[in-house]
This record gives sequence, C-alpha cells and structure tokens, in this order.
Amino acid sequence: MIFSSDNWAGAHPAIAESLMAHAGGYASAYGTSELDRKVEKKFSEIFQREVAVFFVGTGTAANALALSSVNRAGGVVFCHREAHVHVDECGAPEFFSHGARLCPVDGIGGKMDASGLEVEIRRFPPEFIHGGRPMAVTITQATESGTVYSPAEIDAIAAVAKSHKLPLHMDGARFANALVSLDVSPAEMTWKRGIDLLSFGGTKNGCWCAEALILFDPSKAHEMHFLRKRAAQLFSKSRFIAAQFDAYLSGDLWLNLARHANTMATRLADGISASGKSRLAWSPDANEVFVILKQDVASKLQQQGAVFYDWHVPDDLAGSLDGDEGFYRLVTSFATRSEDVDRFVEAC
Repeated sequence: MIFSSDNWAGAHPAIAESLMAHAGGYASAYGTSELDRKVEKKFSEIFQREVAVFFVGTGTAANALALSSVNRAGGVVFCHREAHVHVDECGAPEFFSHGARLCPVDGIGGKMDASGLEVEIRRFPPEFIHGGRPMAVTITQATESGTVYSPAEIDAIAAVAKSHKLPLHMDGARFANALVSLDVSPAEMTWKRGIDLLSFGGTKNGCWCAEALILFDPSKAHEMHFLRKRAAQLFSKSRFIAAQFDAYLSGDLWLNLARHANTMATRLADGISASGKSRLAWSPDANEVFVILKQDVASKLQQQGAVFYDWHVPDDLAGSLDGDEGFYRLVTSFATRSEDVDRFVEAC
C-alpha cells in the first residue's frame, strides 16, 4: 500500500526495454543523435506546432531554467503560495535566475486566483526600481493539491499575464495526469491557452529519469542552449533520455499510464468518502488525494504497511480539523494496484 509519491514507482517495462534497446552501439552525443531528433519531432506533432525541446534530468532543472530564460534584473515571478517552485525547490529558481524573487499568490485548492494575480502584479510598478519588476507567471498543472486548472481558468491567468506583457510558464510535472483529467489535447492545454514555456514531466509517470523543457516559440531558444549547459543539464549521452521519451510517447502509453493513476485515485477517494469514518479534504482531479484521518487511524494504517505522508494544512482549511485529526496526502501512480487501494479503504 504505497501511496507516498509517484516518484516511488519504478519505470514502466516499455521504458526499460527502450533503454536497453538503445544501450549498445554508438550515437552522436549532446542531443544530436537521430533518436534525439525523432523525439523532438514527436513533441512537435503532439503539440501541433513546431516547438523547441530541451531534455533535462529533473523537474526542478526544467522549472529553474524556464524561469532563468526570461530573467530580468530585479525580476519577480508570480506563483501560487503552495507551488512546487515556491515550497519544494530549495531556492533553485532564484539561484539559476541570479536573484529573481518568487511572489506567492493565493487561491483555493492550489490554483492561483486570476484577480489575486492582478493585485500582486500591481504591487510592483515596473518604473519603481526599488521594488523590482514583474518578470513571469508560473502555474502548476496538475497542482500540488491534486486539482487541475480548467481551460477557462488558464485563459483568465493568461489574460492577466499578457496584459502586463509577462511570459507564462506551466510546471507540468504531472502534465499527463492533468491532460487526461480534462480530456483535451496538449495544444489546447498549453499554447492555445497562452502558455509560453512548459516543463514536461515523465519521471512521475513511468519514466526512469526524463524531463523536458519545451518552448512554444523556437525563435527564443538560442539562449537556452547556453543556460542548460551552464546549469550542467546538457547530457552527453542524451539518447538515454530520448529513449525513454521514445517509448513513453508511443502508442499513447503516457496517457494510458496517467489514466490508470487517476482511476486509482478516484477509486481511493470514493472508498474513503463511503467509509463514514474518514473524509476527503476535497475531491481529486488527478492522482493526488488529500484526506483527513483520525491520527490513531493513520497510525494503524501505517502499522499495517501503508506508506503515505502527513501534510501541511493549506490556508483555506486552517482551523477545520479537530484536535485528534491529521491531514495526509496519498498519491497513486501507474503502478498502483486496485487491491492495495481496496485494502487501504477497508482499513480506514
């Protein structure tokens, strides 16, 4: 009963087989191989336009490089208060952008509120040099709260960003989970909504170590080559990232793996809701389920082998828990088994 993180799940067999298939022989290095080019072309096909693709090793690297590519002196990046770039990346975005600041924006369910974004941006008039100036906006899809921005919600945020001439970045560590939840095309969830840069994640959804930074305007890609090299993210044997994406993006594998993870999350959420003993904090849109359990129930589950994290209570739920209750995060993955979900529900 492993519900700690989708990072705990291993690699899907098709990904492992592709790595083995490309392990032998020779291939030109630093992203110049035929396989690298094949995968880059596949990304352009998926997004229905020419894109620039930069393979990196981690989602943190993709996010930090994306924001550093739009850096301005005195720059301020606007993100949700609970965004991964704000809470879980140890200052990497600030470090790689040489001092840009992150300005948190509130919003219910992990989603930035467009009107709140407007208010925060206006706190930094670009002509007032002492306060710094707006630099970019970043949203997380799916969010750290397991919710998903609707196309209309992305449109509203993009409208605010564009009105201030700010680039809009999407942290897509769980991009596939959000995509299948909305049942839209990759283009409809990104550049058609005003997204300029995308951190495209594969590691949480069955890859071994495969992330990509995607620029929807290839004419702006020149500097990224140097930024990635300077950040030590230019892999010499990049074919091994390409090999993972080659299998991942073939035959809708990436979408099917995300559908399974989301389905297991729904099964888990429905079971907890029906238990009558525990409760959901909110309904999940993707593969993260947040629950409120009695602390003794949580301890019993952990003694029975369940693995999950206790979590910080978000601001919009502050004061809503009883003294004997705890707040917990459960994450499903492509490897989650229905029988483990059912065992967990039965025990709680």
